[in-house]
Amino acid sequence: MRINKAFATLIDARLAGLVHDSVSEESGERRRHERFLISRLATGAVTMAMLPPYLLWRGVPSLIEAAVVACLLLPVVAAFALVRTGRLTMAHSLSSAAHTGLVVCLAHLSGGPTSAASLWLVMIPIEALMAGTHRAAIQAAGFAAAGAVAIAVMEPASEPALGWSAAVAMPIFAITAICHVLSLAIEYRRREGSWSDRLRAASARNALLLDVVDDLVTWHDRNGGVLQASRGAIRLAGASPQSLLGRGLLGRVHVSDRPAFLKAISDAASLDGPVTVQFRLHADLPASGEPGRVIWAEMRAHRVPAGAGAVPGQAAVVAVTRDVSEHHRHAAELDRARAEAERADAVKSRFLAVVSHELRTPLNAIIGFSEMLSAEAGLTLPVERQREYAVIIQSSGRHLLEVVNALLDLTRIQSGSFDFAPEPFDIRAVVNGCCDLMQLRADQVGVELLRDVPRDLPELTADPRACRQMLINLLSNAVKFTPRGGRVTVSVRQAYDRIELSVTDTGIGIAEADLPRLGDPFFQAGDAAAYARMHEGTGLGLSVVRGLVGLHDGEMTLESSVARGTRVVVALPLDCRGGPRPGLPVPIRTAPLAEPAALPLLRAG
Repeated sequence: MRINKAFATLIDARLAGLVHDSVSEESGERRRHERFLISRLATGAVTMAMLPPYLLWRGVPSLIEAAVVACLLLPVVAAFALVRTGRLTMAHSLSSAAHTGLVVCLAHLSGGPTSAASLWLVMIPIEALMAGTHRAAIQAAGFAAAGAVAIAVMEPASEPALGWSAAVAMPIFAITAICHVLSLAIEYRRREGSWSDRLRAASARNALLLDVVDDLVTWHDRNGGVLQASRGAIRLAGASPQSLLGRGLLGRVHVSDRPAFLKAISDAASLDGPVTVQFRLHADLPASGEPGRVIWAEMRAHRVPAGAGAVPGQAAVVAVTRDVSEHHRHAAELDRARAEAERADAVKSRFLAVVSHELRTPLNAIIGFSEMLSAEAGLTLPVERQREYAVIIQSSGRHLLEVVNALLDLTRIQSGSFDFAPEPFDIRAVVNGCCDLMQLRADQVGVELLRDVPRDLPELTADPRACRQMLINLLSNAVKFTPRGGRVTVSVRQAYDRIELSVTDTGIGIAEADLPRLGDPFFQAGDAAAYARMHEGTGLGLSVVRGLVGLHDGEMTLESSVARGTRVVVALPLDCRGGPRPGLPVPIRTAPLAEPAALPLLRAG
């Protein structure tokens, strides 16, 4: 009664879930625990039920019969051990030892080495393998082998308890063994079918998940080769998953990004954490399937755990790759916007410094000399001194007007409101007129002004006022930065369907480090500070020329070297009526100045 009560308590505890802490959390391990407990407890219950009638029939059991009863009750002990420890392998070992002892006892009672009961020794490792683990099966095989040796060397009982003949014992033991194996096989097949169904369902879910995800999922070996790819390859690279296998994905990675790609795979295979890398990927066009676009992709790679197949020839890294071209474009736009904002801030600072200097200096002169002329003391000034002051006031006012006009011209060009009116005109007349206009200033500073204007130049269809302003700005800069005794040369020539205006001087030149910034508003080469300039000016002349050339869809080249001079070449189409491009100043191609070629020149004038 106490034993039966213990069985009932154990079953109730199992059903109530009080022994769940002793088993594995995995559902497969839990089911193995349940099958072991149910089978061993059922065997123990049957033994306990049959033991009283057997004792009434046999009386006091013999030593060998007591051993049989002990072997039948030992699986119950194994069940209790499993409940307390949760160690299934140990429980199977106790059960296998009990079964081996039971078979040895039955063989001793039924003929010794010739007993057909020894057939059951084969069932012991098979049952442990199908219901337990490989380690339990190995231990069960050891017990069965030891039992076989014991049966072979033992002497049969003098009075066999089972007086069956070999013709009867063999079929009985063989049939029962076959039935037991059949039940194990049926149960194994049922479990295998259930596992296969769950595996297929899980595979179907995983495949569906990979199909609906736009990202590309790939499995790689340690060398970076692709072992498997999801259908995201179609959406990401415009190619089939099969085309990415092996070195297919690496072949699509931009050549300069392949070392980073392979390093990321290698790092992911050896590190526990994820590895992220961005690279350029050559993708096929969705419609034609031909390569024609390059996208930015971001790959996040993880190491495949050792238990999940990370062995030679199998996947070592699983990676998820997505298209980040839009994000990369936004980042580039932010960088450009930041650089543009910084540039605008620098231009604003330079604008304030330059304009305040250029406006304040002539205004001070105008205010100061006008106060002197309007004061009572001015009435007593000699006429020559009054005329000198008036000339200073006039030149200061003209300088202010030039500054304001330059600012207005640059603003109109950048905003697209410049009155662009191309018409046919004689470029030779415009060049000679500009040279005549600048001749007086050149003579005042001791600079020789030369021109080379052929007589057979074709008509140029452009804006005459804009061309005149371009040439005057270039000549003004050349004369300003050429020391006394220097030379400024103006030349015009036809080059295919373009007219090239060239202004060359032998002035102070421009340092190579300043060449890339030429044409920026308010920039003057060689200035350490806006208030420490050696020459007056706002730094807008070249910017205005650059904008006007852009309106004519022309080109601009500047060559200069320190102490050797500067050459500026403006190339305009013969017909500029193709339409202006507002707000798009032409880029200036810059280079160090080579030795100027000797030209047949005429002195301006």
